[in-house]
Amino acid sequence: MYYTDNSILPEYMAPLIITAAPYGPAWLPGDASDIPLSWDEQVQAAVDCYEAGARILHFHVRNPATGMGSSNFDEYNYLLKRVKEAVPDMIIQVGGSISFAPHTAEAKAKWLDYDTRHMLTELDPKPDFVTVTTGTTLWDIASAFLPEDVKGTHMEDPKVQAAWSGMVVDSTPAFYVEHLKRLRKNGILPYFVPAHVHQWEIIERLIRAGVFMGPLNMALCAYGGGTLGRNPFDMMHFLQRIPQGSVNTFWSSMRGLITYSAMAIVLGQHVRVGNEDNLWGADRKRRTTVEQIKGAVRICQEFGRKVATAKEARELCRVGTWYNSIEETLQNNGMPPNPAEGTGFKVWPTDGKIKPAVLGGDSHPIAACMIAPEPVRAAQAALMAARK
Repeated sequence: MYYTDNSILPEYMAPLIITAAPYGPAWLPGDASDIPLSWDEQVQAAVDCYEAGARILHFHVRNPATGMGSSNFDEYNYLLKRVKEAVPDMIIQVGGSISFAPHTAEAKAKWLDYDTRHMLTELDPKPDFVTVTTGTTLWDIASAFLPEDVKGTHMEDPKVQAAWSGMVVDSTPAFYVEHLKRLRKNGILPYFVPAHVHQWEIIERLIRAGVFMGPLNMALCAYGGGTLGRNPFDMMHFLQRIPQGSVNTFWSSMRGLITYSAMAIVLGQHVRVGNEDNLWGADRKRRTTVEQIKGAVRICQEFGRKVATAKEARELCRVGTWYNSIEETLQNNGMPPNPAEGTGFKVWPTDGKIKPAVLGGDSHPIAACMIAPEPVRAAQAALMAARK
């Protein structure tokens, strides 16, 4: 980003876009008071977030019968349709950390192995965005948790924390090159999620090689454990590296999210809040997703920055916009032109299937965070049985 003398004054900043993440896929019903379970509750969560001031909905689906995150393609389509009808102005950003489980013989023949992750590109109705990672990364969501952060939740169990600590987001070029190709074919924009600044470098090469030609929207996660940590200098370094035309959303975990949100707001960036990432207020009391959204709105009001309307958010994110050349993409995203001698990023033919990664040591990749570790599934089965 390029900051001028007036860039830190709120009247010169773009309106704040708040992304809400209210579906808490890592948590179980009962871990937080606002984890939606039934279909009606999941729809109402989207409505409540929009009315509180959020303009982007980070979308996951929970199976009401099991209480777990759904891997059913039809259930995603069902809830997408209902949410779009309930809040038509909300920008829908589907979380890309999911492998679908085909439920028919025809689907099982068509979608094989890791190719099931590409089913996201054929959701109907179409979301506005699907999150896309670039680079296989340890994504240890529990690394920065304090004991008080998980008090009263199923993650108090050390075995559960240990299971989540081994989560790896599998995203090799064989995946993201093919996924970007299919997203464009189906008119769905990527919302890039670089874990750190070096994955931004991959995104830049994808643009400079013409693999992606569209507006640059990014969400940077400061969970630690393989992703960006909570050191504010790392956040500032990221801001130094990214282009002027990008739209950037920042978030962290638990109460670290509150500090990160405040920094992002006064720096003219955008924020994500909700029970997927944080369950607490600054006073160490529980806060629902809606309360967290209202907290971000209050910071804006005190600082003097405007909160985006739905129309402004769509214009800022350039929803539905595509470019037709590398040069057009670079120019619209505020990036310098390609060097004459080339970009250094090579693209290989893809067949839609991720090849198993070459592993070092005894690490165990987990392709999607929606497939909960065994201790979590056991806890949830007991919880659901008790409800009957």
